[in-house]
Amino acid sequence: MISTALAGRLKDAGLVWKPADGDRFHIDAPDLGADVFTVSTMTIEAHHFPTGTVLGFNGTTEWALDSVSIEDTLWLPREDQLRDLLGGTFRGLRHDDGAYVVDVDLLGEQRTFSAPEAADAYGEALLALVDLSTAD
Repeated sequence: MISTALAGRLKDAGLVWKPADGDRFHIDAPDLGADVFTVSTMTIEAHHFPTGTVLGFNGTTEWALDSVSIEDTLWLPREDQLRDLLGGTFRGLRHDDGAYVVDVDLLGEQRTFSAPEAADAYGEALLALVDLSTAD
């Protein structure tokens, strides 16, 4: 799973989350910071309104939380989601000397990103892509 710190950097850089079944997230609240939640039709559903997206907690949860604004959450994208978001820039993933290495082509420049976990290597590559796309 992607690290919380990297997920936060992606959010701060402008990565937009459109919640779907199976997505994992944290809630920005002191008592819930370590908990990971999963969007699921049975328990947590994304409700889209003109004013924004709200994650609604259905009655099957053990504690009383009706809903949370998407702005108060931190999406923890899966490895496959990160790879999909890299799109045509993605060139490959390899394991090299104990680290996972993601190769990408960013505006014609071949770049590599490595991390102990594949998801974090993908995340670092995506962060570089998001930074390029939002640069002035």
